[in-house]
Amino acid sequence: QVRVVESGGGLVQPGGSLRLSCSVSGSGFNILAAMGWYRQAPGKQRELVALWTRYADSVKGRFTIFRDNTKMTLYLQMNSLKPEDTAVYYCNTAAQSMAWGQGTQVTVSS
Repeated sequence: QVRVVESGGGLVQPGGSLRLSCSVSGSGFNILAAMGWYRQAPGKQRELVALWTRYADSVKGRFTIFRDNTKMTLYLQMNSLKPEDTAVYYCNTAAQSMAWGQGTQVTVSS
């Protein structure tokens, strides 16, 4: 069974940076190319943040998705963070075919 574990979140001031990691087990490295990052803010629906080379308009130019096949890990580099980026961040495929992990909390606040 494929499992994902997200990590790297935390509390950061506006304008700061974080790098999130999504460690994948139980599948070949090809799955990483089909995966993206999602987030869910309090009281809001889960939304797609980054997938392949596509980004939500709200994060374009600030977030970068990349992967390391040798480590079976998907990353999300987040720069110039804003308070509205505060959310729990998850990784999954485009079809959301994996069981959701626990996510990693990102809080942007001064």
